[in-house]
Amino acid sequence: MVTALKPLSHYGLSAERGFLSSFEADGVQLPPLLEPMAEAAGSLSGLLTTGRVRHWLSALPLLDLRQFIAEADEAQVRVAMVRYSFLVQAYVWGEKEPPAALPANLAVPIVALADALGQHPLLPYSAYVLDNWSRIDKGGPIALDNIRMVQNFLGGQDENWFVLVHVAIEAQAGQALDHGVQLVEASAAGDARKVIGLLIEMNGVWERINALFDRMPERCDPYIYFQRVRPYIHGWKNNPALGAGLIYEGVERFSGKPQAFCGQTGSQSSIVPAMDALFGVTHENDALREFLKELHAYRPPLHRRFIEDMALDSTLRAFCVAEGSAEIKAAFNACVEQIARFRTRHLEYAASYINKQAAASAGNDTDVGTGGTPFMRYLKKHRDENRAQTI
Repeated sequence: MVTALKPLSHYGLSAERGFLSSFEADGVQLPPLLEPMAEAAGSLSGLLTTGRVRHWLSALPLLDLRQFIAEADEAQVRVAMVRYSFLVQAYVWGEKEPPAALPANLAVPIVALADALGQHPLLPYSAYVLDNWSRIDKGGPIALDNIRMVQNFLGGQDENWFVLVHVAIEAQAGQALDHGVQLVEASAAGDARKVIGLLIEMNGVWERINALFDRMPERCDPYIYFQRVRPYIHGWKNNPALGAGLIYEGVERFSGKPQAFCGQTGSQSSIVPAMDALFGVTHENDALREFLKELHAYRPPLHRRFIEDMALDSTLRAFCVAEGSAEIKAAFNACVEQIARFRTRHLEYAASYINKQAAASAGNDTDVGTGGTPFMRYLKKHRDENRAQTI
């Protein structure tokens, strides 16, 4: 039997790092050509504090990255994307009113990098989280007491912690992905004892993931998040402050027309969609599901493929239903409930970090997520659907 799902390494994934990059951003050298851009990115907190960040970023040279992209390894291209995408977001959201257009010196390079990576030309979750971390002690684990955010906007504890909790969760989830591949194989082989054992281990992994998620309030204050972290990660789709979108100057194929792209959001993480695919958790076909389908294109291509192959191959739910023992049902349902618990915590954070913050400024609508959708409805709906699909 030919199966779609391959080993984790085929998708650039691992049990140790999950969807995180195989490299650490501080260890990737960019060529001299990119030095002006890298220096600006490294000084971004200071440039933003001046109140006229566009003045400084407009002075950067327009770089032709074609040769760099042709010769660079993927790590270099991804780190260049991290740096440029932060500059783009700072240019758009770093002053009181957003501009109508992104200048060519930022627009042309980020489009070239995004094209090379199969992604969209603004800050994606992969550049914000997955490729934007490093260990402090290189011999130590990927853990909250040993990682740092390499590129940031204003910086500070709250911004760093917000991202690093996500990094730690992504690393922990590597074990869940590894168990997921094994569960697909074991259920296809009809090995009930192995399926039960893996589900019990998976439940433990999710216990650790949820414990990490519970730590978000320790060093990320809701008010600081809302006022100084969230504003920089919005996109330009369904955002009243930008109307039809953002013009990318100098990009021929856009023909001077505004482009509407979704902003960075945790919904671009591939963990929960991969688990939905594994456990056969489905969602009603409505506008919110369509939005999530749209977000799928914002993930790195290999991450998309992993989710798609998992959905094609997983017969785990059907196997557990057919096997029918109380033990296998309990093990399966415990994992489904852990993922519902994760969604519940996300819903609680959306309420405390966004909805309960009184102030709302342009581009910081309390009822719309950074991706450009009514997030509270989305989170409640998908949590409830998740929880209802036990066996």
